[in-house]
Amino acid sequence: MHRRRRTALLLSAALVAAAPLLTACGGDTHPGAAAVVGGQRITVAQLDERVNEVRAAQRAAVPDEAQYEQAVAKTGSLTRDTLHGMVLDRVLHRAAQDAGVSVSRNEVQQMKAGLEREVGGAKALRTTWLQQYGVAPARLDENLRVQVEAQKLAKSLNTETSQPAFWKALSAASRELHVDLNPRYGAWDVQKSSRTDAATPWVREASATREAA
Repeated sequence: MHRRRRTALLLSAALVAAAPLLTACGGDTHPGAAAVVGGQRITVAQLDERVNEVRAAQRAAVPDEAQYEQAVAKTGSLTRDTLHGMVLDRVLHRAAQDAGVSVSRNEVQQMKAGLEREVGGAKALRTTWLQQYGVAPARLDENLRVQVEAQKLAKSLNTETSQPAFWKALSAASRELHVDLNPRYGAWDVQKSSRTDAATPWVREASATREAA
């Protein structure tokens, strides 16, 4: 898989793993929040809006009901995966700021043009990002900015996005931001800068109920 696609997969898909160290969650402390990152709320409404954008794009891409149901079934954890991405984007941005890394619109457009050549055009790129990474077409440029930022951060650290040095920088940013997830969506592993599923049975059941809704 092309390195840029590996980066997109890395930063857009959920990285679910067992973790020995989890942050405390404060759903009651932050009513209406899916997460709090650096004191800034990601509201449940904002999360639902992102998920609905993906579902609407999936519906438009596969108008056949059976195909749409298959697409939904393949992305059954979309809500949690989307929240993971929203939080990780903020963590990555803090890590990039700490490293003095910035991204220009021209750099994003250059990546976009290169990917369009690679996959066969603008429509094919939108379809690929929707199907493989759960990114709605309207969020494509925003997501590509994240990919550029990740690559530039890795370069500034003289490493790759898959290497420990890169994730150490994200872990430091996670600590700075005091990421706090509503327990219905799991918890945030500071060490791995990743969302994890909660170990408490009632939390898993509540999360599953919301996904099915």
